[in-house]
Formats: sequence, structure tokens, C-alpha cells
Amino acid sequence: MFYFSREPMDLFSQLSDPSTNLLPQDGAVHYHGIIFLSTTADVYLERLLNHIDWKNDEAVIFGKRIQTKRKVAWYGDRPFEYTYSNTTKHALPWTPELLSLKAATEKETGETFNSCLLNLYHSGEEGMAWHSDGEKDLKKNGAIASLSFGAERKFAFKHKETKETIALILDHGSLLVMKGSTQTHWLHRLPPTKKICTPRVNLTFRTIVS
Repeated sequence: MFYFSREPMDLFSQLSDPSTNLLPQDGAVHYHGIIFLSTTADVYLERLLNHIDWKNDEAVIFGKRIQTKRKVAWYGDRPFEYTYSNTTKHALPWTPELLSLKAATEKETGETFNSCLLNLYHSGEEGMAWHSDGEKDLKKNGAIASLSFGAERKFAFKHKETKETIALILDHGSLLVMKGSTQTHWLHRLPPTKKICTPRVNLTFRTIVS
């Protein structure tokens, strides 16, 4: 039903090379660019918006539980526990769309994954603060593959010691991979913006160790 294909691009839009490490040191980030035909990416966006069990994300800060406007969902091979921001989630069974996206991501990256954390940003006013994905549940230095559908958004990295920053725009139907010691040495974020009023769905395929 769904087809995995690189989008034909001209010289001006071919700005990424999957073999290029975007980080100058202490980790590896590879932007594969757009890997889905725009029509296929549109179908996936519609399916993800309407067929995922979205819930408002929660965090416990200074002992107080808060809810975010951003919504999340957690899926995996088994009911994996995943704890971050002092809250624990249990993975739901894969949907057909997620299995298809997982297979496409594994084919493109040569990596394997057993879980996926999804984020739904309803508009540009919803974002993510500086953080790193270094939770104990995750495979140490394992790859995290990030698929983006919907609104094009800026994504930024900041070195924890030097404070050097790097940013790029994540396109509709694109793939970004973080691996190696990236989470140890770099923070990343999705900065909010009032210029975007359409939704974005982000899928981060991960490996949980149990």
C-alpha cells in the first residue's frame, strides 16, 4: 500500500548527503533528506494524525505533574517501559503504518529498532526544549532515527561544553539519524515559532534494552 522511494530532487534541493556527519565532534548526525515521495508522505501524515493513540505528554517537575499541549504515543515490539521526565510509558502494539515506516527506516539506515516514540506538534507554537535522549532504557550509543511529516521545522543541536550550535530544517517526509556519543555530548531541541500554523508529526525509532 505504501511505497518507499527517494524523492527526485534538483541540484538546488539536493542539500544533504547521508554519509556526511553534521557534527564537528563528539557524535554523529546524518541527514538523509527527503526519502518519501510527497504523495506518500501526505498519506502517512493523514494516517498518523488520525490512527495513532495520541495522549497529552506529562512531566513531573519539582514534584508537580504537568501536561503539555504536545501529544505523544509510544509503540514497540513488546510493552516496553520507557521513563523520561519522571513519567513511565508502556509501549502499544505496532500499527500497520508504523511497521511500514519502521521497515523503510531500517532499510535506509541499515539499523534495527524495536520501538518508536511519536510526537504531535499541532502548530509551530509547540516545540521541545533543549534535552538529550540518554535515558537508561535506551541502548547506549544506539541509533535514533527521526522521521518528519507535515510542517517543515527548524531542528538544532548544542554542544554541552563548547555551546556550539548547529541547526537545519527538517523537511516533510525526511529522515535524520543520531548515533554514537551524540546524546552524551550534545543537546537538541525543536524551537517554537509563531510563523507555522500547520501540524508536524515526528517519529523517533529507538532500541530499548531490557
